[in-house]
Amino acid sequence: MTWQSLTDWWWPYLFILLAGWLPTDIWRFIGVLIGGRVREDSEALVAVRAVATALVAGVIAQLILYPSGSLAESSVYLRIGAAAAGFVAYLTLGRRVIVSVIAGEIVLIAGLQLSILQ
Repeated sequence: MTWQSLTDWWWPYLFILLAGWLPTDIWRFIGVLIGGRVREDSEALVAVRAVATALVAGVIAQLILYPSGSLAESSVYLRIGAAAAGFVAYLTLGRRVIVSVIAGEIVLIAGLQLSILQ
């Protein structure tokens, strides 16, 4: 079976529905159904938070150590400095994620602008 053998107009949409939407959204539906019954301090929720935090940390590490696109043109010291500035801003300015993201972006953009001017 190949893509050319499926000439019906609706086949790509069905494929997107089955292969893209259903596997991800089924977990959202399950989360909504059981989310109200899980205590915040339960071991299951602590494990889920730990996995989510590890995934975010992995993505940040990949962006710092192995960047792609225009971020790859910046120095590793600038990327580490922007991440450190975001972390310090998080700790000192009320533990708000959006504040830390904005602080890290300001440092990164300022560093990129300074490197362009030189």
